Amino acid sequence: MHYRNLKRCGDLKVSEIALGCEGFIGKSVDEFKAMLDRAMELGINFIDMYTPNPVFRDNMGAAIAGRREKMVLQGHICAVWENGQYLRTRDFAKTKAGFEDQLKRLGTDYLDVGMIHYVDSESDFEEVFHGEIVEYCRQLKEEGKIHSIGLSSHNPIVAKKAVETGLVDVLMFSVNPAYDMQPASEDCNDLWNPENYNTGLTGMNPDRKALYELCERENVAIDVMKVFGGGDMLDEGLSPFGTAFNEYQCIEYCLTRPGVVSVMAGCHSIGEIEKIASYYAAAKEEKDYSVVLSRMDKFKFRGNCMYCGHCAPCSVGINVADVNKYLNLALAQGEVPETVADHYKLLEHHASECISCGSCEKNCPFGVGVIEKMKKAVEIFGY
Repeated sequence: MHYRNLKRCGDLKVSEIALGCEGFIGKSVDEFKAMLDRAMELGINFIDMYTPNPVFRDNMGAAIAGRREKMVLQGHICAVWENGQYLRTRDFAKTKAGFEDQLKRLGTDYLDVGMIHYVDSESDFEEVFHGEIVEYCRQLKEEGKIHSIGLSSHNPIVAKKAVETGLVDVLMFSVNPAYDMQPASEDCNDLWNPENYNTGLTGMNPDRKALYELCERENVAIDVMKVFGGGDMLDEGLSPFGTAFNEYQCIEYCLTRPGVVSVMAGCHSIGEIEKIASYYAAAKEEKDYSVVLSRMDKFKFRGNCMYCGHCAPCSVGINVADVNKYLNLALAQGEVPETVADHYKLLEHHASECISCGSCEKNCPFGVGVIEKMKKAVEIFGY
């Protein structure tokens, strides 16, 4: 297992492969514990707990008893249980009671990430960030009851506004190759509406690209939901592309996006947990998402660096994908942020070492003009 930092949360490291909680709902306490035991044996230490289901919370509390410090817990604020079902709320009294219930049932006095639940509309953003909810989150963080403030969203424009407040440390966002082409919408159902894929779409939507780059610059950690599109991406008959990706291609795609630190997979069994954890043992060819994206006629990715790594090996050792990533971050900002400059400086080889041999361009499945990008990087970074 590999780990990445939640960058605004000190030295807290989370597993790149993490768990969504939907597969644990409805399990007995023994089944729940067996699944979590196996996940932890495989090095998974990060779990999202969006559900306010009291049985889930009780089972989670029993499963982590005596080893709370070994898990990074992401719990949701504004998700409550009412009349036997889940409810998203902005009512302060309900929100406060739901949070306190969560800590009590989990048997802990803090959450590593307190995730403001599901903000997709502009009006909801205004209510949350100019009302009692955000102040409550500030208070919880000051009291140490949450160690970082998170936000979950499917809308890149609203998510970007939230990140720009400077209050959000962690963003839970829906990421996969299909959703990344779709324009922003206040209705998350648009992401999986087949009609929205009937016309040709051209590469990554610019609002999503800008969001990921902003998070990378501002050290806001993205943990990914909907990595498999609810399973649609893995099924040829349901995939918007008309062809199936495998689990490893979906995970690899997400982990190569700027800002992403972890992928939350909804596993329903020990076997499914073992399957996603075997990502690291999979052959390079099994993880290669470019073989799907580059062969599509209807959905155009040509000319855009997808950070897939096919440009390697560079004859002088430049990590071309990373240079392109930092170049894009600087271009999007209109200047070179200090963090981006530092990341670029730490690269073992820089764009100025490019000898224009062209091997990277021959290898690139998306037809990116790499040599010109290396020249632009020298212009921007100075070396």
